[in-house]
Amino acid sequence: MQQKLIAFIGGGNMAQAIVLGLLKQGYPATKIIVNDPNAEKRAFFDKLGVQTAENNAESAKRAEVTLLAVKPQMMAEVCTPLSVVDFSDKLLISIAAGISTARLQALIPSVKSVVRVMPNTPALVGEGMAGLFAPENTAETDRTFAQDLLNSVGQTQWVKAENQMHAVTAASGSSPAYFFLMLEAMQQALIEMNMDADTARQFVQQAMLGAAKMVVENPQTALSTLRENVTSKGGTTAAALSVFNARKFNQIMAEAMQACVARSQEMETLF
Repeated sequence: MQQKLIAFIGGGNMAQAIVLGLLKQGYPATKIIVNDPNAEKRAFFDKLGVQTAENNAESAKRAEVTLLAVKPQMMAEVCTPLSVVDFSDKLLISIAAGISTARLQALIPSVKSVVRVMPNTPALVGEGMAGLFAPENTAETDRTFAQDLLNSVGQTQWVKAENQMHAVTAASGSSPAYFFLMLEAMQQALIEMNMDADTARQFVQQAMLGAAKMVVENPQTALSTLRENVTSKGGTTAAALSVFNARKFNQIMAEAMQACVARSQEMETLF
C-alpha cells in the first residue's frame, strides 16, 4: 500500500477501526492525523502514536488524502472551512451515508479525485464489507489507495453506478443490525424456554458464526442448497422454516431492505 499522509476528519468508531487496521498492517503512525473536537477521542489516538488535531482545514492542507468520517447531517458544516483548501491534487474519501460525490464536489469545488465508501461496523473486528464508487475522472492510483485503505479492515467491492450505493447500504452497511436482531430474538426465545441468557447467547452466536463460515467456504454452493442440506423432510428444521414461510419472511426482508434504500435516497436530498 502507498504511504500517504491521511487526515481523518472525525474520530468515531469507523475512523478508529480503519486507523487500527492500518497500524496493524504496519502503516506508519506518523502518516496519520485524526481531527476531532472531543478530547477523549483525541486521547485514544494519542495513545496509538498517531497525530491528532482540531483544525480540520490545516490538517487537510497538510494531507495527501482526507477521509471524511462524520455524520451526514454534519457534512455541510464540516466542509465549509475545507472549501478554501486546494484539493486539486488530493484524494477525498467520504464514508458518510447518503452523501453523493456530486454533493461533495459542490461543497469542495477544487476536488477532482473523490471516492465514496459505504463501510459497515464489522470493520471494528477486521471483518468489514465496504462498497466503493468513484467518478470516471478519479485517478486509478487514488482508486487503488482507497481500496487498499478499506481492505485493511475487511473486504471491498466496487460498484459501477453511484445509485447502487443505496443498495450497498441495505446489503452491508445496515445489515449487521438485521443479524443482531435475529440473534436477539433467538436468544429471547431460548430464555423463555428456561435457558439462561449466557448459554442461549453461546448457542445462537456460534450457530451464526458457523453458518457464515459455511457460506464463505462454499462459494460455488447456492445459498438455497446450503439451507436445503440442513432441512430434512418432515423434520425439526422444516417445522421451523414453515413458520418463517407462513409469516412471509422473504417479503419482510425485501420490504425492510427497500425501506433502507428509500431512507438512503431521502438522505441524499436532505444533506
